[in-house]
Amino acid sequence: MASPLRQVALDTWVSLVAQHTRPDRIHRCDGSEAEAAELHRAMLADGTLEELAGQSRYLHRSHPSDVARTEHLTFIASPTREQAGPTNNHMTVEESEQKVWPLFEGAMAGRTMYVVPYLMGPVGSAYSRVGVQLTDSPYVVANLRIMTRMGQVALEHLAANPDDFVRGIHSLGDLSPDRRFVVHFPQAATIWSIGSGYGGNALLSKKCHALRIASVQARAEGWLAEHMLIVGVRPPGGQRQYIAAAFPSACGKTNLAMLVPALPGWEIETVGDDIAWMHVGADGRLWAINPEAGMFGVAPGTSLDTNLNALRALDHHVLFTNVAVRADRSPWWEGKEPLRPAETLVDWQGRPWEAGGSSPAAHPNARFTVRLSQCPTARGAHEDPRGVPISAIVFGGRRASLAPLVYEARSFTHGIYVGATLASETTAAATGKVGVLRNDPMAMLPFCGYDMGAYFRHWSTIGRRLREPPKVFHVNWFRRGPEGRCLWPGFGQNIRVLAWMLDRVAGRGVARETPIGLVPTPGGLDLTNMNLSDDDLSRLFAIDAGEWLEETNRNAAFLARFGEGLPRSLLAEHRRLVERLEAARN
Repeated sequence: MASPLRQVALDTWVSLVAQHTRPDRIHRCDGSEAEAAELHRAMLADGTLEELAGQSRYLHRSHPSDVARTEHLTFIASPTREQAGPTNNHMTVEESEQKVWPLFEGAMAGRTMYVVPYLMGPVGSAYSRVGVQLTDSPYVVANLRIMTRMGQVALEHLAANPDDFVRGIHSLGDLSPDRRFVVHFPQAATIWSIGSGYGGNALLSKKCHALRIASVQARAEGWLAEHMLIVGVRPPGGQRQYIAAAFPSACGKTNLAMLVPALPGWEIETVGDDIAWMHVGADGRLWAINPEAGMFGVAPGTSLDTNLNALRALDHHVLFTNVAVRADRSPWWEGKEPLRPAETLVDWQGRPWEAGGSSPAAHPNARFTVRLSQCPTARGAHEDPRGVPISAIVFGGRRASLAPLVYEARSFTHGIYVGATLASETTAAATGKVGVLRNDPMAMLPFCGYDMGAYFRHWSTIGRRLREPPKVFHVNWFRRGPEGRCLWPGFGQNIRVLAWMLDRVAGRGVARETPIGLVPTPGGLDLTNMNLSDDDLSRLFAIDAGEWLEETNRNAAFLARFGEGLPRSLLAEHRRLVERLEAARN
């Protein structure tokens, strides 16, 4: 049968999909507690979930071939390749109907098709959007219940405009990587995903809706859908300011979003750890909402030392994916806590594992799904329908060398250039080799639903509408010394960098000019009780003009991929940077 890509009413669309996928039964989710209890009971009975120690804590193990986002199998289906741009995999609508839609035929036979209405954004917000995902995975339903405002509340939002919702169709299929696709249809506000039950491949509200589809809607409607955390920072006795920060996946967003400040008297408010939808307010400032209600965080490396608030949030009502299990049925992952010598665990694939083993007990991309409201630093702003005003935007990634600890862009336009040329070393959050340097503009390379040249132009358009643009910064928590040791301790100490940023926003912080931007003057950062050596501090802010010129050459080659679509202001910023670096080298 023909694929249901036209805008039809919800019941008609559900019926069309059911005719093609042929589920044994259809369940329309209402989001109730009774529904959740029955869902968990059934998954425990069939082995989809295992019960862990603690209140309502569960473990799911995905197929070993299905453990991360599959960017190489993720497509934008647009009429032309130019609309998708050079950084996206592209199919025409016709190709996707011929190649992918047949894979859904009978794919839900023997299973239940769940109809999951969900709301992205605070209840009552003019910026919130509705989606409906059809899925044959109860694990996905359990995640959507945590990650979104799911059920009747979404239908109530939908009542005002019954045809205005993002349509997602997902089936586990046979979990074969050879028949695994995630296809986005921006013009039809539709997503198809088959062959995966993992994370961003299957939770279609997350990267698929909130970024790839929403970025296209945002461009058309004049707002921004960004891969950014939102955090409120309040100095002792001062006013809270909100920061939006873009880091590639598994580069510290969750840790920063729920920071435990190392400086006394500072207070953090977690508004969101992954995605921000930002609009130009009537006051000429940028305002942001977090479209999600939960967190889908990376577990390995999360500990009492690195992210105390995350561990507190994981005390109850949480769904773990691909972690290991100790004998007392508590979840465990590398970096969480020490093990006893020769202690035996069950690893992420369900096999016995002994402490000191050569392979990791938890998968490097093991995850937790938990409501944001359980985070001790969530203070209610994530539910504010107005959103929060953004005073600063931060870009950052993993760079073992080159980039200093922090620098400030010279202007908002220069900040767009800093974001557009963001580069980071890859992590286990996506399939492929770890540690490879790649350009990841605004941390949106895998998530922008259209041509990124046009995306940069859209940022420039938004910038021109702002009467009070936020200051823009770049950070690199991961710079290493010649012996390979991290120079900056990170985690709670990052409050010192945020404090300098807020001083700069307020016009108080002192900075010195460099070719790449403004960095703190000696003494500009509060380093009290840090025991940071003068050599390490010098290395953290070292800027080698020759190395940066090589970086600009690499960036020029990357930007050239977008051809004539690049905004001229971006090219002008690039030329000015090269001129400043050449002058510094000479």
